[in-house]
Amino acid sequence: MASFSSPGLRVLLLLLFVIAAGADDVQQDDERAPKSESCNNPFQLVKVKSWVDGEEGSTYTGVTAKFGSLLPEKAENSVKYPAVFSNPIDCCSTSLSQLSGSVALCVRGGCDFTTKAVFAESGGATGMLVINDEEDLFEMVCSNSTEANISIPVVMITKLEGEDLNKSLASGRRVEILLYAPPETLLDFSVAFLWLMSVGTIICASLWSDLTAPEKSDERYNELCPKESSNAETAKDDSDKEIVNIDSKGAIIFVITASTFLVLLFFFMSSWFIWVLIVLFCIGGIEGMHNCIISLTLSKCRNCGQKTVNLPLFGEISIFSLVVLLFCVAFAIFWAATRQKSYSWVGQDILGICLMITVLQLARLPNIKVATVLLCCAFVYDIFWVFISPVIFHESVMIAVARGDKAGGEAIPMLLKFPRLFDPWGGYDMIGFGDILFPGLLISFAHRFDKDNKKGASNGYFLWLVIGYGIGLVFTYLGLYLMNGNGQPALLYLVPCTLGVTIILGWIRGELKSLWNYGTDSSLSAEPSEV
Repeated sequence: MASFSSPGLRVLLLLLFVIAAGADDVQQDDERAPKSESCNNPFQLVKVKSWVDGEEGSTYTGVTAKFGSLLPEKAENSVKYPAVFSNPIDCCSTSLSQLSGSVALCVRGGCDFTTKAVFAESGGATGMLVINDEEDLFEMVCSNSTEANISIPVVMITKLEGEDLNKSLASGRRVEILLYAPPETLLDFSVAFLWLMSVGTIICASLWSDLTAPEKSDERYNELCPKESSNAETAKDDSDKEIVNIDSKGAIIFVITASTFLVLLFFFMSSWFIWVLIVLFCIGGIEGMHNCIISLTLSKCRNCGQKTVNLPLFGEISIFSLVVLLFCVAFAIFWAATRQKSYSWVGQDILGICLMITVLQLARLPNIKVATVLLCCAFVYDIFWVFISPVIFHESVMIAVARGDKAGGEAIPMLLKFPRLFDPWGGYDMIGFGDILFPGLLISFAHRFDKDNKKGASNGYFLWLVIGYGIGLVFTYLGLYLMNGNGQPALLYLVPCTLGVTIILGWIRGELKSLWNYGTDSSLSAEPSEV
């Protein structure tokens, strides 16, 4: 009977590990800008609330300059002022418009930002909004090291937001502006849900074969089944699952390939490149979701897949499997079509979790020797592309790719995400698939080792590695907090808390040699051949 199996899943397996977690680096500081006492403000995100003819209108997002006065954190501590376009519109000379007691609107270009602010303030403006000529926010810094004694707030908004304000003013309506800068919440309660999803995914993937195995107590079923040796059953199962055993050489090549692909993403990422990743993610997500639903259902109802239908090219196919496949395809298409909606994170997480569970069934680490090579390479990979790459590329390659900076801000889909519920700026906390899959391979191996050697929870390795992984995630979020929300290489904390715990426990228990060479002796286990 034919089954649905995507041949592109093995290729996608390489892509999944490319992007590790990178938290949004919202508050940035340009260290290359000239510094002085009056030009050393932190960049702050600003809420720009508007009223049109007394009725509340849109709220825009802006960013403050390195100079000028700081804004209050709460709206009730700020004051509404009328918005007026300067004349000339670039604010590069004394304005012919009456700016006194108003927020001056200026377009970018023509002169330095500090020059614009000086002319706006000299005209009596209470603040200045600079309209960018692009759909992003530019960091306004001082042009030289001289003092910039500006006492009004200076904020930049995007081109689209400026056009929206211009439409209201051009029609002769009165527009009022209120500026305030609520602080971003560095750690939101959403990290707790993200922690649960990450740890839960690894636990489910490690225990999946146990959860979906036929009930051993079904004696009547056992009597009706033809007798096969346990070795034959193991070989058959492994063949059906197309298990890929990772070796040391493959681990090194894999990380090099992932680094190459990451650089390609950094330089050539665009909207069409994102769509390629979305299609690959959907293909993998469909396969993973189909596999999870089918295996769970058949473990509880073995007769569900008995009815079949003949289809051209595919041959005889289970009707139940076909119906599930159509549902998964519809689910993935719906997610792709609505991925910009506020609720799309639910579909992305479901597809991603199912995909990772399936990948951890397909890929295996044979022993701790290979795990050490793979995780140490991943450890260096994550640190290099987050912390060291800015020295070469002038920005963190990992974080830039994860945020989709060069693709219109659309992030790649290989992330679990959860909305920041209590952050005034909203947004999401995210963790990359690589930060779950890399440690997940080791934890899945620990479960197989414990099971083959009949170890309990306390004297085994699986439980302790799950605890270590959970603690490693806590350290990751702690590092995120201590570094003011700057992106963190999660594997910096996860690898020592998983691989380190394994090696220490193995050394204390005198089992390190067994863990290191596990699977090399064919008499110990019937592991599938390496691919």
